[in-house]
Parts: sequence; structure tokens; C-alpha cells
Amino acid sequence: MELTLNDGTLIDYEDHGDGPLAVYAHGALLSRKVEDDWGLLSWEGVRNLPGRRFVRYDARAHGASGGRPVPEELTWEHFAADLVEILGHLDGRRPVTGMGASLGVATVLHAAVADPALFDRLVLVIPPPVWEARSGSADYYRETAALVREQGAEAFVSRVGSGPVPPSLADLPFPARTVGAHLDLLPALFEGLAVSNLPPRDRIAALPHPTLILALADDPGHPRAGAEQLAQLLPNAELHIATGLADIRTWGDRIARFLTS
Repeated sequence: MELTLNDGTLIDYEDHGDGPLAVYAHGALLSRKVEDDWGLLSWEGVRNLPGRRFVRYDARAHGASGGRPVPEELTWEHFAADLVEILGHLDGRRPVTGMGASLGVATVLHAAVADPALFDRLVLVIPPPVWEARSGSADYYRETAALVREQGAEAFVSRVGSGPVPPSLADLPFPARTVGAHLDLLPALFEGLAVSNLPPRDRIAALPHPTLILALADDPGHPRAGAEQLAQLLPNAELHIATGLADIRTWGDRIARFLTS
């Protein structure tokens, strides 16, 4: 299915079921298809919940959605504004459940800070580095943007999947072997991500929503310290840290139970 944002960007999405809405935003450089191929999360339990509507979409510059090479349109804040606009296009009662992984965590949190009443609960999967820990990621994104501009997207794609694999993910194709972002938009995407961060801690701490946080014990790209910080700040948060594939395989059911609790 497709919808068009006010700036003309096409957003491709899938829509399952009927009832209170839960919407999910994927991670940077991924897409619905790439995440499905990766296999970190199984959505079968959520899709099969009776009386529940579940929407997943490809973020701008990713997957089957459109996008432009404008870094200012590819920041966490702008992805959050897209989510709010997407919800405006979807029929259904409010509030909704906001769910996301990595970039999707930032998308959901920015949207919730901007309009807390829009959401009833939150699901945050593998939060990215945030606040002071964001500086290393910002440097990486700036360097990678320069690499792609100088040597082409293939120079980056060839590096995908070549890094060390955390033990907890040893039985998965990690990292995802396919880039879900549009290759021609990679420099702008990296530049947008480089200047992104979460709202101040006090704004996050003011969010009252029941929140499920799912994190990995040993992924340096999504450090557990960030998830633990969020769990301490959010006044109504539950944190689960996976130490291996057996734990990860429980996540889909954990989310389904959380949505019905």
C-alpha cells in the first residue's frame, strides 16, 4: 500500500488486521524486506492478535519508499515528523502504540516527545547510541558520507557484513547483508544521521507511557548502556536484555503480550 506525504514523498507500507493501531518503524539502512530477511524479529504473533491493527512502513529513503538527497530531511526529527504525518493518513482511533528498532526507536521517541497524547504505549528495540555516546556514531556517519561521495556507494556496500559479529547474534545473518536504503541517497542519509540525537533527558523522563525495551547484551552498535539509560529514565519501562538467539526468539511473543496487557 502507498500514501504520499505533504512534501510529495511516497511511503510504502503494509496494513494488517483491524482495531487499535500499532505502527512499527525499522532501523537505518534497512527496510521491511531486509529486516524480514535478517530475521531478528518475527511479527507473526503481532499480526495474529485478534482485534489489533498492525502497520509497518519503509521510511523515506529506504525500501520501496521515496526520498530526496537532502540531509535535513533525513534526521531523527524529520523521520519522527514523517511518522506523525503517516498516522494522520491512517484511519483509526487514537492513541496508537509506537514501535521501532534503532532509528525507529529515535523516530518513536521524538514523535512521543512532540505529542505524548498520540501514543498509548511504546516498544523500543535495540536503541541506538544516544546523548554523549552519540559522538562516535556521528563521526562514523560523517566519515562514511565522505567515503561514499568520493568512492561511490559500492565502497560502503562492500564493507557491509564484514565487521565482528556479537556472540548473541552468531546464528543470524548479522549485520544484514543487504542495504535497504537507496544507494544514491546514502551520503545525505549519513549526514542527516550524523547531526541527530534524542531530545534532552528530562523530556524523555516526562513520557508516562508503558514502555517495553528490548536490547542486546553485546552489540556495540546498539549498546546495552543506552537501553539501560532509557529504562531508568522512562517512569513506566520494562527492559529485557537478550544474551543469545533463544532470548531474541522470544521478542515477538513478548511484544504481542505487551500489546494485550
